[in-house]
Amino acid sequence: MPVTESKAQLPAPIPKQQQTRQRLWPLWIITLLALALAIALALWSWQQWNNYQSLQQSITSLESDTEQLDRMYGQTGNQQSQRLQALEEKLSEQRELISTQQRQIDHNARELLEAGNRTRTDWLLAEAEYLLRVANQRLMIEKDIRGALAALESGDEVLAESDDIGVYPVRQQLAKEILALKGIADVDRTGLYLKLEAAIDSIHQLTDDALASDRAPGFIADASDNAAGNTDSVPGLMAEGWNKVKDTLSQVVVVRRLDEPVKPLLSPEQSAYARLNLQLMLEEAELAVLRGHQELYSRSLTKASNAINNWYDSSNDRIIALSQSLDELSEKNVDPELPDISRSLELLKSRLAGRLDNGDGDEQGDAS
Repeated sequence: MPVTESKAQLPAPIPKQQQTRQRLWPLWIITLLALALAIALALWSWQQWNNYQSLQQSITSLESDTEQLDRMYGQTGNQQSQRLQALEEKLSEQRELISTQQRQIDHNARELLEAGNRTRTDWLLAEAEYLLRVANQRLMIEKDIRGALAALESGDEVLAESDDIGVYPVRQQLAKEILALKGIADVDRTGLYLKLEAAIDSIHQLTDDALASDRAPGFIADASDNAAGNTDSVPGLMAEGWNKVKDTLSQVVVVRRLDEPVKPLLSPEQSAYARLNLQLMLEEAELAVLRGHQELYSRSLTKASNAINNWYDSSNDRIIALSQSLDELSEKNVDPELPDISRSLELLKSRLAGRLDNGDGDEQGDAS
C-alpha cells in the first residue's frame, strides 16, 4: 500500500513591514484618544473659564444690586421710621382727644345728674343769674343802657316767679339798679351814626361853588377927592392934564384895604383833599360814637367845623346846613356816667352758693 506522506501545512511568513504596522496601530489609537482627550479638556477648561467670568460678572452685578438695595431699603427704613413716628404722634393725639372727650362726657354726666336733682326754683335762679350777667355785659362792654335795663327787668320778673324768700335782698338791689339806669339819658348811638353818615354824604356832594371866594372885604380909595385936594395949587392946563392922568391910572390900578384875612381859592386837588380830610374827621367821630369816647367825639367834630369855616363859603346853603348839623351833634354826650349794677349779681351768686351748700347738707343728713 502506498505510503502517504502527511506533512502539516505551515502558515506563510509575515513580512516585516506588515509586522511593524501591526505593532504601531495601538499607539495610533492611543495617540488619537489622547489628542481627543486633550481637546476635550481644553474645551472644558475654556467653558469653565467662561463660566467663571460669567460668575464674576454675576457676583459684581449682585454686589451692586445689593448695595443699591441696601441704600434703597435704608431710605425706605428711614421713611418707615418717620412714618411710624408720625403715626405714634397721631395715636398720642387721638389718645389725648379721647381722654378729653371722656372727661367732657363725665362732666356732662355729672351736670345732668345734678340737673336731675334740681328743683324749679333752682332753674329760675339760674335763669335770673344768666340775665344779670347779660345786663352787666351789655352795660360795661357795649354801653347799651336799654339792653341792660331790659335784662335787669327780666331778671327781676324771673326772681318774682320763684318761691325762694332768700332772694329778697337781690330784688331790693335790683330795684335800685333799675331806677339808676332809668335816670340816665340813653344815647341813641344808631341815630348819631346815621346823622354822621348823612353829613359825610353831603360832603361828597359839595361842588366848587361852595368853596370860599378870593374876594376879600375892603374899599376902593376915592381918587377924585385926593386929586382935587392935591391939584389946588396946580394952575390951568397942567391941572386938567394931571386929572386926566389920575383918572386913567384909577381905572387901571385898584387899591384895596383888607379888613379880614384872605381865603385863597383851592385848586381841584386841594378841594378833593379838603373833602377827604372832612370825611376822615367825621369817620373818626363815628368811631368815637361806637366806642363811647366823648373826648375823641368832641375833638373830631370841632376840627370838622373849623375846616368848614376855613375852606368853604359860609353863605352857601349846603355849608350852612352842614354846620348846623355838626353844631347839634357836638352837643350830644356819647359817654354818660354809668352806674354799677354788679351788686345784684354778687348777691344772687351768694344765694345760689348757699342753696347748694344747704342741699349738700340735707343729702348728707338723709344718707346718715
